[in-house]
Amino acid sequence: MSSKLARPEAKTFSERFRKALAAAGVPQSPTVIAHEFNLRYWGKSVSLYAVRNWLLGQSMPTQDKLRALAIWLDVSPHELRFGPEASPVTLVREAETLEPAMSAADRAMLARYLQLDARQRKLICDLVAEFKD
Repeated sequence: MSSKLARPEAKTFSERFRKALAAAGVPQSPTVIAHEFNLRYWGKSVSLYAVRNWLLGQSMPTQDKLRALAIWLDVSPHELRFGPEASPVTLVREAETLEPAMSAADRAMLARYLQLDARQRKLICDLVAEFKD
C-alpha cells in the first residue's frame, strides 16, 4: 500500500482505526500505539510518524500491519480496512436471503465462525485454504 494516500480511504481508515482503539481502551497517542504495536508485530517496527499518519488519515498501514492491528484490537481486518459495509456480519444477513445458495447448517456454521476470536478465525481460514487448493 502506498505510504501517502490522497484518497478518502485513508481518511475513513483513520476513523475506523481511532474507533477500534477507543473500543480497546488504547490511548490515541502515536507513542503508545507504536510501542504496543511493535511489541506484537514481528516485522520491521513502525515509527511514531507512521502511526501519526494513520491517525490523521494521511496514510494506511500495509496489509500485514493491518492484520496485526486487527488482532491486537480484536476487530476484523476486513472491517478495519474496508468498513462495516462488507463485514462478515453483513454477509450473514445477506446470506439469510439466499435460501437456495446457503442451507440452515451453512448459516449456523457461519454464525459460529463469527463468534470466534481473530486467531481462531485465521486458523479456520488457513484450514479451509488447504482444502481449496
